[in-house]
Amino acid sequence: MPHPCQDAYSVTFSSFDDLVKYHQVQAAKTQWERLPINTLEIAPLDTLSPLMSDISLFAPGITPTAVEDTAQNLGLAIRFDKGSGIGGYYPLRDTAYKSLLDRAKLSGTVLTKLSRDNLATILNVCVAVYSRDALLLIRDEKVTAVHSGDPVDYAILPIHDLLGHLQAKLEERFPEYEFSSGYSDHSLTSVSMLLPKQTDDLLEVYRTALVAHGKSAIADKLTAGIRFTTSDVGVSSARVSALLLGLQMPIQIGQMASVDHRGATRKSEDFATAMDGVFVRFTEFTEKLAALTDIVMQYPVNAMTAVAKKFRLPKKPALEAVAMFEASYGGGTATAHDVFFALQEIPYLLKTESTSQSKIFTVYEAIAGTVTLRWSDYDLAKAVSW
Repeated sequence: MPHPCQDAYSVTFSSFDDLVKYHQVQAAKTQWERLPINTLEIAPLDTLSPLMSDISLFAPGITPTAVEDTAQNLGLAIRFDKGSGIGGYYPLRDTAYKSLLDRAKLSGTVLTKLSRDNLATILNVCVAVYSRDALLLIRDEKVTAVHSGDPVDYAILPIHDLLGHLQAKLEERFPEYEFSSGYSDHSLTSVSMLLPKQTDDLLEVYRTALVAHGKSAIADKLTAGIRFTTSDVGVSSARVSALLLGLQMPIQIGQMASVDHRGATRKSEDFATAMDGVFVRFTEFTEKLAALTDIVMQYPVNAMTAVAKKFRLPKKPALEAVAMFEASYGGGTATAHDVFFALQEIPYLLKTESTSQSKIFTVYEAIAGTVTLRWSDYDLAKAVSW
């Protein structure tokens, strides 16, 4: 199992309390450093780097495990002036790469093809010309993000605070909710909750539609739920969404409520207010999903391909899911609901390929957005090329 300092580290939780306690501990050992961008100094940290042979060049507390892991991943280190002279280096976590490029105003796929030595040189030339502030997140022996440090930009929303607001809102609106699953890695935290006491009311219209279309087996398995996701490395805002649980994979439906990290006045309390929107509209989301059972698609395979392409779903698993759907339905008709369910195969395929949770959640969100499509626009007689 990876060490907490390693980029591949992740942890799952058996209770909501365990998840909260984990992030309380994380918050206590997390450092946030705000300093001018032009005080950053980037160095190569690959297997040939001089830094590999001298651990004393790193800041206190940095272990060989963190250094070696970085050499196998991003391959960069960073040091900066904390007010008392430039200290030792910190390894850069892979989660910090995009935000570091943003501070240097760099982009392009060619950067990934450069040697670490050349990439570090280019980064240093670029960051040297910017006097604006950066906000560095240091956690588990590495610099994990390099956010913009201007007051109008990144706002720190502690994850344990957000979880506290989530818990309070759930207790207020959905008493006797149940913990389903919890997950954290260096880029993302998520938790899913079951709402068994409210399922009958929330899913009444949808279950009725499923039974009317001969899908009572699906209707009997479904339980209403809520998913919360957040990140403090720039991957995700604080988000909550309606969820259907009980099948092979969770199904996200409807629009999410979200609070991003932008703006000096942004507080974690804002998330509590935003959650009300999803909770109030849960039934509306399921009614829209129920309406899909009445939309007949003459060319459902073409429709599925067109939707997957439109929403930029990962091509390889999407085409595999389309092929599976085509094998099931052949040249016959299907409902928009059938196509929506077939799209759920894509995150499942990604999971079997050990795809990162952050990417899977992005796919969930994209598929959830298809509920409100005008499906007739995608019911195309001509085969869709991709």
